[in-house]
Amino acid sequence: MSTNKNVALYVVVKQKLREAIKEGQYQPGEQLPTEDELCKMYNVSRTTIRQALQQLELEGRINKIQGKGTFISTAKSGIVHHMIAPIVSFSDHMQELGRRSETRVLEASVVPAGPPFQQHLEIPELSPVTKLVRLRLADDQPVAYETSYLPWSLAPGLSNEKQIGSLFKLLQEKYGHRIDRSLDTLKPVIADDDVARLLDIDPGSPSIYIQTVSYLQDNTPIEYSESIFRTNVSHFIIERRYDQM
Repeated sequence: MSTNKNVALYVVVKQKLREAIKEGQYQPGEQLPTEDELCKMYNVSRTTIRQALQQLELEGRINKIQGKGTFISTAKSGIVHHMIAPIVSFSDHMQELGRRSETRVLEASVVPAGPPFQQHLEIPELSPVTKLVRLRLADDQPVAYETSYLPWSLAPGLSNEKQIGSLFKLLQEKYGHRIDRSLDTLKPVIADDDVARLLDIDPGSPSIYIQTVSYLQDNTPIEYSESIFRTNVSHFIIERRYDQM
């Protein structure tokens, strides 16, 4: 498959599948071809197909049913806004804002892989995964509650680190893994009692949930994270650039 070198291959596949769905090549409720069949159809790797399908699922265009396959959604897709921004660590971002950052590690352990992060990390079920639970603060004020999962095989011993400031910096300097890109999904949520207590907000307060999958340059997923941000101290800006109109 030929493509613009500046456009990720999975994006091209996603656009082609989305166009096929829009044109009615696949009807609501109809099952999509298997991943192997899609690999042959588009002459790409399984990883590329999975990334394209993940994006279509996030857009609400398809539904993946465990053990049965992938089906075209029977409901209208949600309104999805994409934003492009450079990857900046929390500590570096706070420094740019003139804030003093702090990261408190609430849990660092090794757990067996399972839903929902197993599928996103593309690893076998029950394989070892490092789980990190962290509280992000700026000027002593809680900003975000974050839970991350990383394949143990890519960063063995990570749970034993005494200090974890910038996770991405540690992955690069100690384990030789440089993060190439991250995929974020945002949606509003209501903070439960435990998270509200840690974020110092009232239970039931509106918050922003961000699900992130980070990839290496060879498209290997290295981190799956779920973060909850206080809305009274955080907001997000989307920058759009129009190359052609």
